[in-house]
Amino acid sequence: QVQLVESGGGLVQPGGSLGLSCAASGRIVNVDAMAWFRRAPGKEREFVAGIRLSDGNEYYGSSVYTRFRLSGDNAKNTVWLQMNSLNPEDTAIYYCALRAGRRTRLTDYYDEDSYHYWGQGTQVTVSS
Repeated sequence: QVQLVESGGGLVQPGGSLGLSCAASGRIVNVDAMAWFRRAPGKEREFVAGIRLSDGNEYYGSSVYTRFRLSGDNAKNTVWLQMNSLNPEDTAIYYCALRAGRRTRLTDYYDEDSYHYWGQGTQVTVSS
């Protein structure tokens, strides 16, 4: 059984920073990438950031690429998302995801359907 354990969510003021972490455990064959998605109230789930663990290639959503930074440890199947300059539009449940298998085309790393395992989600609220 594969588990993704997320931590680090919470309440932060606008302009502040917050870090999220996600650790995968269990029998995972060929981890290709890990990523964060988020779902804001009343909205579809959207891609936030991803990293291909074998080579460290990073991918970011357009609304976060100047403010968020994702890093990962291939050996530990763990990723950390550093979120800076947060604003109320970043309020959402953040989900960690893991993609197993071979490398795929670039667009797949942004697509939630390409990910095989998901965490429970952690709430991030940006409010004064």
